[in-house]
Amino acid sequence: MKQHILVIGAGFGGLWSALSAARLLDKHNRHDVDISLLAPQAELRIRPRFYEPDVHTMFAPLDALFDSVGVRFVKGTATGIDEQARTVRYRDEDGREAALGYDRLVLAAGSQLARPPVPGLDAHAFDVDQIESAVRLEDHLKSLKNRPHSAARNTVVVAGGGFTGIETATEMPARLRAVLGDDQDIRVVIVDRGPQIAAALGDGIRSPIAEASEHLGIEWILNATVAAVDADGVTLADGRRIDSHTMIWTVGFRASPLTEQLSGARDPQGRLHVDQHLKVLGQDHVFAAGDVAYAATDDLGNFAAMSCQHAIALGRHAGNNVAADLLGVEPTPYRQPKYVTCLDLGGWGAAFTEGWDRQLKLVKKEAKDLKTQINTLWIYPPAADRNTALAAADPMIPVA
Repeated sequence: MKQHILVIGAGFGGLWSALSAARLLDKHNRHDVDISLLAPQAELRIRPRFYEPDVHTMFAPLDALFDSVGVRFVKGTATGIDEQARTVRYRDEDGREAALGYDRLVLAAGSQLARPPVPGLDAHAFDVDQIESAVRLEDHLKSLKNRPHSAARNTVVVAGGGFTGIETATEMPARLRAVLGDDQDIRVVIVDRGPQIAAALGDGIRSPIAEASEHLGIEWILNATVAAVDADGVTLADGRRIDSHTMIWTVGFRASPLTEQLSGARDPQGRLHVDQHLKVLGQDHVFAAGDVAYAATDDLGNFAAMSCQHAIALGRHAGNNVAADLLGVEPTPYRQPKYVTCLDLGGWGAAFTEGWDRQLKLVKKEAKDLKTQINTLWIYPPAADRNTALAAADPMIPVA
């Protein structure tokens, strides 16, 4: 009877886990192990681009790619994991409950935006976390032209001054003017709890963010939090009011709730602690990749971020090592010492940094050209050609 590797999730971590497992099986000429991938859609959703317009186009079909490397796709949503029975429960596209057994599991179910119990947040706030919610925001922005002119119509409030908040906000002036006209008085406001612009991102990248914000007319309200949201505006914790028909929440991400169904230590974001081979600590048959893995990138105390930069490499290593575990061959320790940031800053350009201290290397057009390459080429899946796809899944390929 064939052994079975099951991967949960078709994001960057899940996709590359499946490809890398297939690569190692192919390398050892093993045909006695099946690989299945369970996800709601056979597509890689390009989540790092959801702050851009035309978000409905930002996915890559995976059916042909899976077929080319012999990965079986199972359409459904995982609902539970039984680590003792080694089964995963899921709901198929018709809502029926079913289960899949596994000999080894790679959990790569991703993360989701955390929505705290702020009054009005669920009813009135938008986000760019999933493709459906980003499309909802885009439809809303397009509908603004049908509303009477007002300050609230022309104002967008972005809660959170981290990566997602900044990229969303700096893209917003151009998106609003495309809908409302170049002659409109546009207002974009970032509300952030930090004491200075981009406080959480460090000194290295702050200068270009501040310059881009001034160039684009983006306001920052610092040392502030959102207390309530309604259809006509945002109320801050100190009582200040911003009239706005568009509030976008970008604060806080948590690993998939599926991590809570496995015994093992988790970090404050819900990510499972893993060893250097990405096996979940305390588990004999479960590996983790992408946003559900709390993985050391080096020996200096740095850990993988919730980003495609790390998810791709984590997936390549987790897939290789889950197959190695079944085959009894040497695994490949996960190490990703190089860390870079390429932050889109809208019409101003972008900022590219290297290192965890974010040493500035490129700005404006040079950085923007690099960001465009990353967003439109580098993070997309390989061609649906077996040799090409398997070669691309080598865990020793550097990702930066």
